Amino acid sequence: MFSLFTRARRARLGRLTGPLYVYAVAEEFVLLYAVYALLFADHGLSVAQIASLFMLWSGVGLVVSVPAGALADVVPRRYLLAAAPVFAGAAFSLWLLFPGYAVFALGFVLWGAGGALSSGALEALVHDDLSWRGAAERYARVMGVTRALGVAAVGAATLAAVPVMAWGGYAAVGVVSVAVCGVCALAGLALPENRPPAPGAGAEASGGAVPAGAHRPHHPSAPGEAGADPEEEPATPAEYVAALRAGVREARRDRRVRGAIVLLVVVTSFWGMLDEYVPLLVSGHGVSAAGVPAVLAVVWAGVTLGGLSAGVLARLPVRVFAVLLGAAGVAVAAGAVLGGVPGWVLLGAGFGVCQAASVVADARLQERITGRSRATVTSVAGLGTDLVTTAAYPLYAVVFAVSGHGWAFAVFAVPYLVAACVVGRGGRRSVAVPG
Repeated sequence: MFSLFTRARRARLGRLTGPLYVYAVAEEFVLLYAVYALLFADHGLSVAQIASLFMLWSGVGLVVSVPAGALADVVPRRYLLAAAPVFAGAAFSLWLLFPGYAVFALGFVLWGAGGALSSGALEALVHDDLSWRGAAERYARVMGVTRALGVAAVGAATLAAVPVMAWGGYAAVGVVSVAVCGVCALAGLALPENRPPAPGAGAEASGGAVPAGAHRPHHPSAPGEAGADPEEEPATPAEYVAALRAGVREARRDRRVRGAIVLLVVVTSFWGMLDEYVPLLVSGHGVSAAGVPAVLAVVWAGVTLGGLSAGVLARLPVRVFAVLLGAAGVAVAAGAVLGGVPGWVLLGAGFGVCQAASVVADARLQERITGRSRATVTSVAGLGTDLVTTAAYPLYAVVFAVSGHGWAFAVFAVPYLVAACVVGRGGRRSVAVPG
């Protein structure tokens, strides 16, 4: 009987994890990622112009992420997740058809807006669907696999871009990228969406007003899944404003939620920023250009394994989690300073624990959100991560100018030691899984 129950439960979860994992791979398996900076340069853009495009891209995400998160609380989230890669595909198509600074800028606006549509929506959809299925404790494991597949897809796309670029140039790379965006959109539409009913009819979430639509159960499930409800009435502007206010209010006033947001921002921001500088760090240790991809593969492997281990890490006592988080900071610092094979292994291991800790911190946040504006609260955490990461880039440049890449990595690993000390005071219960 137990084995039959286990198989039935896995089959139910497969309705979520199947399209979710396809979505994660297709979202990141974009060959154009590896060469779009070269595309800009080959069409006459200066370094300053390319930098301005990146700033525009980042700025759009900062402005739109929280409003888009609130939208995901009043409309079916899978529609937004399906639209996000369509925006990216449209941007890539414009770049290839009408290359030039103005069109590149328009593409980044579209791409940034598409990314904002999924800001908070994916995490909220997965958590609510798992809760509806009675499997909320599996959130860290499912999202850990999702993130690991995304990292693996980035590495595979980078490797695949080389032969495709040699065969067909930017056109071939662009066509494949747009096609993958289409696959991602279809996977988004295939996602089931089941939201648990409100705690009580007319109840207010988190001590404040909730969107009017939250008072009725919201179950826009995937086609063919039992239990799907008829399509709801379109959300009203008043419902949207109420969702936005409720989410921001919960993020600001609920002490437990606010603490989880801070942990997620700290754990996610710094290693994500440092990851961008790994090629320069490796090169600075004397590794040839031909050898850099091999070192990056070691780091990617560590990050992928970290994502796969997130489910296990989420069940550890808080103090053990804190020790691992502190050890990750030490590993990143030591690996960056040492270099060589031992250093790269340490760096990959440290980044791997940071990846797992990011997933666990997200699970901790999702478990603490009690209101109906889950995507809005999650997007607030995403906004905080983007702000800290953006501010860290110029600070890194200052530290690098004084000490070089190795010691700059060591300096930016210190926040993990601080976070470990703070988290370690949380007791012996598990980090993210409800007791």
